[in-house]
Amino acid sequence: MRYGYFLNEPKGSDPIGGLRDQIAQAAADGFTSAWLSNIFGLDAITALVAAGVQAPPIELGTAVVPTYPRHPAVLAQQAMTANAALGGRLALGIGLSHQIVIENMYGYSFERPGRHMKEYLDVLIPASRGEHVRYQGETIKADLKLSTPGAGFPVLVAALGPRMLKLAGTVADGTVLWMTGPRTVAEHVAPAITAAAAEAGRPAPRIVCALPVCVTDDPEGAVARADEIFQVYGQLPSYRAMLDREGAATPGNVAVVGDEKTVLARLEELERAGVTDFVGSVFAERERTRSLLIGAAKG
Repeated sequence: MRYGYFLNEPKGSDPIGGLRDQIAQAAADGFTSAWLSNIFGLDAITALVAAGVQAPPIELGTAVVPTYPRHPAVLAQQAMTANAALGGRLALGIGLSHQIVIENMYGYSFERPGRHMKEYLDVLIPASRGEHVRYQGETIKADLKLSTPGAGFPVLVAALGPRMLKLAGTVADGTVLWMTGPRTVAEHVAPAITAAAAEAGRPAPRIVCALPVCVTDDPEGAVARADEIFQVYGQLPSYRAMLDREGAATPGNVAVVGDEKTVLARLEELERAGVTDFVGSVFAERERTRSLLIGAAKG
């Protein structure tokens, strides 16, 4: 299992400089990848390019870029440009986002999201390989060929439900998970996406699992803190479904917390479940937690 680091969006007057320093530190610490979310702050692709070209080589991933506001060919062009600038180090994580965001904030229809993602990938993936795409779906059209350099990066889908996992395994390079514990990975995610990839004759998919993590002697306090920070994820339907599968009442219940021995055991459990890349989102006791993750990353 490879180890990645979840980047914190820097505050202050120089967010790109702060991000560059985090990426450089992650590379120096031995992490194989660094990941940035795309919510309502920095645009993840743009920020990773601006910071990453000035930092040591390390895979840089988006976790995740919402699909609805961007035509898939436009996103392909942006990602190819970013990958060219980064020397082939981009991992493009994409996702549907959530109905409350897409409909209430952006004004798009969230009807039949599974259909939307299939059509989106039908254009995004060949376009990002530099192929001529002629496509007529129910909601997406395309007839173009991009000459943009930077083709050939992994596309990972934030897939949680059965249909999305099958789609991700069939046509994409894997999935990016959040709020998904080891039992759910072992019993639901890994079997579904791996079987789909095998049936399609594709390589074994990446299962990138991001979770809050904290090494501490006060696990109850850390769980309470995680519940406070990540409260919203317990209310969003897609994540709520994953928490329910895990038997987790709150987001804090899937956070990887405890002393060094306990956290290492939880990480080993995730690896046995089928996780290929663990991405730690450190939310408390940062130095102690980071020290353990560095040790795990270096093997």
